[in-house]
Amino acid sequence: MFFKNARIYCSDFHFHIGAFEVKDGVFGEILPQEVPEDAIDLNGATVIPGLVDAHIHGAAGADFSDGDYEGLKKMAAKLASFGVTSFAPTSMTLPYETLAKAFATAKQFVEEAPEGCARVLGIHMEGPYFSEKKKGAQNGAYLKKPDFEGFRKLYEGCGGLVRIADVAPELDGAAEFVEKASKLCTVSVAHTDSDYDHAKTAFGLGATHLTHTYNGMPGIHHRNPGVIPAAAENPHVRAELICDGLHIHPAAVRLAFQIFGGARMVLISDALRCCGMPEGELELGGQMAYLKGGVARLADGTIAGAATNLFDGMRNAILFGIPEEDAVRAATANPAAALGATDRVGSIATGKQADFIICRGDYTGKRVFLGGKEIQ
Repeated sequence: MFFKNARIYCSDFHFHIGAFEVKDGVFGEILPQEVPEDAIDLNGATVIPGLVDAHIHGAAGADFSDGDYEGLKKMAAKLASFGVTSFAPTSMTLPYETLAKAFATAKQFVEEAPEGCARVLGIHMEGPYFSEKKKGAQNGAYLKKPDFEGFRKLYEGCGGLVRIADVAPELDGAAEFVEKASKLCTVSVAHTDSDYDHAKTAFGLGATHLTHTYNGMPGIHHRNPGVIPAAAENPHVRAELICDGLHIHPAAVRLAFQIFGGARMVLISDALRCCGMPEGELELGGQMAYLKGGVARLADGTIAGAATNLFDGMRNAILFGIPEEDAVRAATANPAAALGATDRVGSIATGKQADFIICRGDYTGKRVFLGGKEIQ
């Protein structure tokens, strides 16, 4: 099947007018020299890869940490309808046995690969190795010091599906954890009160990711620069960003893209189970939270995760002044790279999964395709 007359976001991270082929669930020729007469005419529509959310806790009333397989399927189906065709279900700070149960559902999901659902590329383990001072909405009762052996058991228990593991670099044992865990997956600095030196050491030892930049970490100070400048100075580090318009001011979004550049930014949703749901009460890592006015907060007013899906976050970034090509890359190729999945998803390229979105130039009226099949 060929599609023609499309504005295609290609693997060079630029848009090109032309055609592309979908064959047996993967992309065939991109911008072919010859196009069959029966090719589907898209009349100039914009075509981008299916989005990849590297940090999402839940949607449609389900949360990955529930450890409920049917809930994970429900979440994945909802994400696919948003245009998020791949994701890393993200855990909270919880006891190891609770995490192991949730991780087992991800393993089952990957093995069964239910139709019509976004693909699970791996697990993002957010916690429990965090600072009490910067725990945010994480449950302080379950915080732990970095524990590589405990992590390794979880990692092996789910067949190595953990793709990102978070840690606060100032904690005792963090340096050893980063050095060892980075050989197994991406290690991310998160929920930290770290100074510049501890953060720089962690990035030097192999941490290559920054979880929800600005949130859960000290701000930038000219005499105490902290985590963000340490991350920016290391060219191997990618930086996540929540772009719901509530967690971060548009000016700070623009600043992050200026600091890290389009090649290193990773847009995330950090969405909770309330994503796609009406306002009201929700459970979050053993704590109650409340969604009101588009913001989820704990009872004490602490801002929690988001209620916005990644597609809307990407569109917000463009509205905030981020160049379109950079925003799309930050929601597709860059998170795929952070999850070690660039060989399968994240770009429109021959041989990759034919996950793509057809939409108007203003990113409305979208049609979503998974493995070349349109989601109804």
